[in-house]
Amino acid sequence: MTARIYRPSRSATQSGEACSRLWVLEFVPQLPPEIDPLMGWTGSRDMRREVKLNFGTKEEAIAYAEKNDIAFRVEPPKEERRKLISYSDNFKATRLDPWTH
Repeated sequence: MTARIYRPSRSATQSGEACSRLWVLEFVPQLPPEIDPLMGWTGSRDMRREVKLNFGTKEEAIAYAEKNDIAFRVEPPKEERRKLISYSDNFKATRLDPWTH
C-alpha cells in the first residue's frame, strides 16, 4: 500500500488557485482497471483508489502517513509562472500583434 502526496495544479478552466492550495494524499492503484463485459464500463476492485485525503500542509500529510504506517512518496509542486497583463494592454500602440475584430 503506497500513497503519493502532492499538491494539485489549478484547473484549466479556472484562473484562481482555490483548490490547489491543499496537499492531497492519494493511494497508488494496486490493481489494473477492469472492463465490464456487459456494459463496457471501466471499473476496479481496488477500493483504496477512491480515497483522497486533503491536508493543509505537506508536513500534516507526511505525519498522517507515518502515523498510519503508509509508505509514501512526495511529489514537489510545479510552480507556474503567470503572465500578468491588464485589459488596457489590448489597446496599446506598442502592441506586437495586429488588432483585429
